[in-house]
Amino acid sequence: MGLDGLIPIATPEIILASSALGLLVLGAFAGKAGRLMVSWGAIAALCWAADAAATGPEGVAFSGALIADGASAFAKVVIYLETAVAIYLGERWLARVGNPSFEYPVLIVLAALGMGMMASAGDLISLYIGIELQSLALYVLCAFRRDDARASEAGLKYFVLGALSSGLLLYGASLIYGFSGSTHFADIGRATTGAAGTGVVFGLVFLICGLAFKVSAAPFHMWTPDVYEGSPTPVTALLAAAPKIAAMVLFARVLTQAFPHAITQWSQVITAIALISVTVGALGGLVQKNLKRLLAYSSIANIGYALLGLASGSQTGLQAMLMFMTLYVIDVTGFFACLLALSRNGKPMETLSSLSGLVRERPALAVAITILSLSVLGLPPLSGFWAKFYVFKAAVSTHGLEGAAVYGLVMSVAAAFYYLRVIKTMWFDAPEGATDAPPFDARLIALGAAAFSFPLVMPALSVLDALAATAAKAFGLA
Repeated sequence: MGLDGLIPIATPEIILASSALGLLVLGAFAGKAGRLMVSWGAIAALCWAADAAATGPEGVAFSGALIADGASAFAKVVIYLETAVAIYLGERWLARVGNPSFEYPVLIVLAALGMGMMASAGDLISLYIGIELQSLALYVLCAFRRDDARASEAGLKYFVLGALSSGLLLYGASLIYGFSGSTHFADIGRATTGAAGTGVVFGLVFLICGLAFKVSAAPFHMWTPDVYEGSPTPVTALLAAAPKIAAMVLFARVLTQAFPHAITQWSQVITAIALISVTVGALGGLVQKNLKRLLAYSSIANIGYALLGLASGSQTGLQAMLMFMTLYVIDVTGFFACLLALSRNGKPMETLSSLSGLVRERPALAVAITILSLSVLGLPPLSGFWAKFYVFKAAVSTHGLEGAAVYGLVMSVAAAFYYLRVIKTMWFDAPEGATDAPPFDARLIALGAAAFSFPLVMPALSVLDALAATAAKAFGLA
């Protein structure tokens, strides 16, 4: 394929790569005066890349290493728009805490570039490049506030454990390459037709372990609570959303396109990880007092539900997984926007007790947190209910996953305790004192996410369902 054919397929990546380099130079020469230009330029670049992904042609580039199809377009639009929101929230927050910097939006653009490559990866090499490009930017973002010991600790923990997971992933990839003779997913799929060899299965298990770390699925979740708590809140909001959907789409692409004939083997592993995740997430969150740690365990549980859709090994299950992740990304972004909007005497309100009596001080934000908590809990007719409905429906319709679906539903009821405890604290406990006026940006995103959870989700469901169904077809399963 000539250059004329490559550029349309790789347009989103070209936009983000060139924008990151250009904005970095602009920020370096313009100094503090150019900080806002860099931030808004990054947001514009991400929106432009999302449009290019949605309207661009389908095909493959670089000998199959980069794939543009319905699944990658769906994921990229969600990823790029969420990262644009993260820049909007983070730039304002950094200015308020006295740490404005033009590097913040540039790093997020680079992370988004890596996430987009993950969603479009067609072989093991582009898979690794995308993961590392995303991860290296996120390591720096976690430790972005160098004067904060907790942030430095979070960045270091994420880096060390991330390096370990990369080692597992690379070892698995090398085994798969050695026993299949190719790094391309399609060629690996043809080489493993029939019964997959022992070496390939071992490599697949190591690859799954490395990817499970990236989505913070148990038992590879050990980094999540500490990193969520220590990182700057806008960075935590990013970590909880966009990288998860990028990794889940990559997960689905690797398993369905490189190992379509080994569904029986990998479905068992994914089901086990899913059930461990919902258990750890549901029970681990019960004892948390810090809201960011609580949301970390919530994310572990919710990734378990998404993995149930993937474990079904069907087009319906992959559609459910995409629907679940999209609706979850909106909910969790809104939840973190609520945390960014709340402070008392200039200090962030990040503990459960700090929310006491919030409905008397900030009724709008209290209502938003209530709606988002009930949504993530899965109460109908909020968006979180429909997300879980799709996943459980796909699991129940898959032979062998009925028990896993019932267990996931039971754990969802157990996890309801800590969401209801947040609501009880806001509505019935005595207030601790006056809160600061919420900033417009965080309040806007928080109320917007809550409004989407209900009632806007109702008309949006039919559109999202059609888009997710089209995207799921790209994985090639029945």
